[in-house]
Amino acid sequence: MGSFCYLPRVASRLLERALRASPVVVLMGARQTGKSTLVQSEPFLRDRTYLSLDDLETHERARMAPDDLLRTAPRLILDEVQREPDLMLAVKRAVDADRPRRNGRFVLTGSSNLLLMRRVSESLAGRATYVKLWPLTRRERLGLGAPGIWSVLFANPVPVWPDVVDSQQSIPIEWQDEVRRGGYPVPSVELSSGDARALWFDGYLRTYLERDLQSMAAIGNLIDFRRLMRAACLRLGTVVNQTGLGRDTRIPRATVQRYLNLLETSFQLVRLSPYAVNRTKRLVKSPKLYWSDPALALWLSGSGSPSGMHLESLVLSDLLAWRDCQFPAPEVLFWRTSTDLEVDFVIESGDRLLPIEVKAATSPSYADTRGLRAFRQEYADQFIGGLLLHGGVQTRWMSEQILAVPWWRVL
Repeated sequence: MGSFCYLPRVASRLLERALRASPVVVLMGARQTGKSTLVQSEPFLRDRTYLSLDDLETHERARMAPDDLLRTAPRLILDEVQREPDLMLAVKRAVDADRPRRNGRFVLTGSSNLLLMRRVSESLAGRATYVKLWPLTRRERLGLGAPGIWSVLFANPVPVWPDVVDSQQSIPIEWQDEVRRGGYPVPSVELSSGDARALWFDGYLRTYLERDLQSMAAIGNLIDFRRLMRAACLRLGTVVNQTGLGRDTRIPRATVQRYLNLLETSFQLVRLSPYAVNRTKRLVKSPKLYWSDPALALWLSGSGSPSGMHLESLVLSDLLAWRDCQFPAPEVLFWRTSTDLEVDFVIESGDRLLPIEVKAATSPSYADTRGLRAFRQEYADQFIGGLLLHGGVQTRWMSEQILAVPWWRVL
C-alpha cells in the first residue's frame, strides 16, 4: 500500500457544474464509494470548510443547534448528512433566507438516497441538485476519470465502431479478476489479495448492518436481513420475484419488499426497469435485480467463482456511472418478452436505442445474438446498432449492425 493518490471521478464534472446552478448540491452513494475523498480532494472544493457528521461533536451540533452549525462558514461541505435528516430543514431555512440566492453554498454528502427519504426530499425540493457516486469504473481505477466509451459509440456511425473500439488504449484482462476487485476504492485499488478483500468486505458488512442500516430504519432481525442479502446476490440479473424470495428465505413478503427498498435506498441494490415501449410482443414488466458492486455481491453470495451474471453487473455499474453524469440523462433498461427473447441492457437516449448483450464466453456464437436480432427487428426505426460484449479478444461483425466486442475495449 503506497502513498495516497486521488483518482479523478466521473461525477466530479457534474458536481462542478451543479455548484454553479444550485444553492445545494447533494452527493449521494453507498458508504466507501469515495464521497468524502472526492469532496476533500477536488481543487474546486478546496476553499470550503469541511464538517462530517461522523464526528460526534459535529453530529451533536447538527442535532441541537443546526442553524448555528450552518453559520460556521460562508460555504460548507457537510459529510454524511443522512445521520441527522432534520438538518435538511435548517439548510432549507438558510437557503430561503438568502437574498439574492447564493449558488454553491452547501455541498452535502449522504450514504443513503436522500430522494427516497421523505423529510429530506420534501425540504430541499427546488433548492438542490443531486449527484450520484457509483463504485469506481475500470477507467477511474486506471486514473482516467472516465466511464466506458458509451458516449463515443453514440457519437459515431455504426460502420466505424470497429475502428473506434480497436483504437482504445486497453490491454486484455480477465473479467473474473475485475469482478473480484470490484469498485470500492480500498479493495479495488489498495488491497491485492483475496483474503485481504474478504476481511474488508466482512468489516464493511458489519458497519452497514450495525450502523448505517439502523440509522435509516429499525431492523428487528439482522440475521433475516443478511439472509435476504445473500439470496438477492444469488439472483443477480434475474427478474425480481418477491414471493419466491420470501419463500426461499422464510421471510414474509411484506418484509422482503421493505428490506429490498432499504437496500436500494442505501445504494446496494439496483432494480433495473424493463424497456416499456411495445409494438407486437408482450413484454416482461417486472424489474431485474442487480448489485451496485459485483465484488461485494460475489462475497455476499458465498460463491467461489464469478459467473456471467457478475460480468453483467460489472457492465451495469459502468453504465450507471456514465448515465448519471450525462445531461439529459439517458435511460438504462433491459428488454425481455414472455417468449424469453431478451437483451441484457438497452440504452435509450432520446429516440435512439442501443441494445447490449453480455456473454462471458471468449468466442461468442451467432446464436448469442438472437435477442439483439429480435430487438433490431422490433425497433428498427430507433435501433442504432447492437453490441455483444464478450470475454474474448476479437472484434467482429456477428450480423447486420451487430458487433461483437471484447468487454475490456468498451469499459
